[in-house]
Amino acid sequence: MVVIRLTRGGAKDRPFYNIVVTDSRNRRDGRFVERLGFYDPLAKEGQEGVRFALDRVNYWVGVGAKPSDAVARLLKQYKPAA
Repeated sequence: MVVIRLTRGGAKDRPFYNIVVTDSRNRRDGRFVERLGFYDPLAKEGQEGVRFALDRVNYWVGVGAKPSDAVARLLKQYKPAA
């Protein structure tokens, strides 16, 4: 099954997450098919905390990819600037 989920990056105590499409059997930070955006939970005011390529998200959801709970929550909150 293809899923859309977060992969962790960044330093200790300074998390940074990439939003990726991957096979559900792969490790959390393992191989992925495509990077769809990022999420920075520690973004300062005035900095971009989350970004999605919505056209690619819609494509992957359309072909059957299932977003994780965290990604679904971020998508619901996400409002593009333009």
